[in-house]
Amino acid sequence: MDYKTATIIRRTAVSALLAFTIPAGTPEPTPERADSALAFSDGRIECVLDTGNDMYARSGLKAGFNYELLQRYADNAGCEISITAAEDGENYIDSLNCGSIDILVMAASDSLSSPIIRKSRNVDHYCAWYLRADRTAEMKNINLWLNSFIGTRDYTDLQCRFYTSYDPYRRIMRGTVSKVIGPYDNLIKKHAGILEWDWRLLAAVIYQESRFSIITSSSRGASGLMQVMPSTAEYYGITDLLDPEQNIIAGTRHLARIQEAFSSEEFSHTERINFTLAAYNAGERRIADCRIYTMQQELDNTKWEDVVKVIPDMRKYSFVYNDTIRSGRFRGTETINYVSRVMEIYDAFCEICPEV
Repeated sequence: MDYKTATIIRRTAVSALLAFTIPAGTPEPTPERADSALAFSDGRIECVLDTGNDMYARSGLKAGFNYELLQRYADNAGCEISITAAEDGENYIDSLNCGSIDILVMAASDSLSSPIIRKSRNVDHYCAWYLRADRTAEMKNINLWLNSFIGTRDYTDLQCRFYTSYDPYRRIMRGTVSKVIGPYDNLIKKHAGILEWDWRLLAAVIYQESRFSIITSSSRGASGLMQVMPSTAEYYGITDLLDPEQNIIAGTRHLARIQEAFSSEEFSHTERINFTLAAYNAGERRIADCRIYTMQQELDNTKWEDVVKVIPDMRKYSFVYNDTIRSGRFRGTETINYVSRVMEIYDAFCEICPEV
């Protein structure tokens, strides 16, 4: 073949390729559906998130990010999934080894790979998924899916949701104006209606409780976005407080029930919110005691400001409780600060995300 003929053939091939170039604006292809025929053949995946408490972390909301990523993988693989948060003192490497869990989400580290466990490709800058070393089909399946999903628009959007600073005070200082308050805006808007609240106020409660971290827990046993107690969740028929939507449903239903106690016309809209927030933090009996004592001091017990005035007396060791005041001494500092901070955060959210 002479040089001229070879050149013509090359130009023809290039022209043919250009003719089949995907035009601009063509929708991004969806990630390849992983073949799960050999992986997780029982159709169920047990996972543990051991990413640490990211309530105040600067590295983002790693637990929330991995929670949604795991759900997307399970949906793609056609499997049911159960995701739980790690508990202090538990050895989840042993849990992997004995087969009681399938995937352990931890900080990515090559040093953790061993004859016992293997890690997936990093799912972000911080974490990887660990499996028992002999589960090669499952690991190949996970890596195939991650390779096809990472780099897509959906993956980028997911990262933006969970690796963005939502600190309202810093955003105010930067002069930020946005349609976005946090990673769970859609869920908050969906469930704020039961309270007849501005959704930004419910967002303020959630930010104060957890900083939008699903893995946050308290020493008293409250957990999740709205720091719901297990007994409260059971009362409202909620079974999974790690699940963001279930946690918000439990929290909003509890707030709505509390708010009913302050629904009479003697409470203004603002005072109804103040007392509801106070009771959510301190408990309904505590706030009922505060209101009784406020009335005994001949102050207006429908005004939170007047209730705050009498709380210093309720801190004293000499404070006497009786048949009407049942819960005894009440420091109240945390509750006073709680109501104030939620309203400050709400004001900040209104400035960041003004109503259109």
